[in-house]
Amino acid sequence: MFDRRKTDKSDGAAAEITLEGGRELKGRFILTPGRTLTELLNGSAIFIEFEPFGGERILIAKSAVQAIKPMDVPGLPSLPAGTKDTDAFDPYAILRIDRDAGAEEVRQAYLDLAKTYHPDRYATVELPPEVRAYLAAVARRINAAYEAVQDALKKRAARQDPVFTKAGQA
Repeated sequence: MFDRRKTDKSDGAAAEITLEGGRELKGRFILTPGRTLTELLNGSAIFIEFEPFGGERILIAKSAVQAIKPMDVPGLPSLPAGTKDTDAFDPYAILRIDRDAGAEEVRQAYLDLAKTYHPDRYATVELPPEVRAYLAAVARRINAAYEAVQDALKKRAARQDPVFTKAGQA
């Protein structure tokens, strides 16, 4: 999956930069995990590492940079965690089960998905912040789906036909 011994443990910030002579480059700044572009630019280093799109990494002197324009990178999709958004929230689809699934089938589906998407599973792996946020959002969504299906199972159990009725009563 990920090689933790790999020396290139970097993340990038896409940007368009203009250098002293008017030369423009599009690419990404190489950032160490957890650092922002602002921290990189305000740091004490004289050179910054930049990788043009489709090119080799280069070192650029901060003094040669005239302008930096961060490029639009799409943000995280909005993943509602609760059951308030009834149009987009289908707990059965999230858990990948049928609507008539039994309690044990629901529980097993929940456990399988929770093991796959739980953020603690990836705690020792260096991931970009947006991936960590996505994993956390999916885990919250799985938990909310499980709670919603559990509530539906309890209501279904309460509506079952009575086991015993008095003679003459329907």
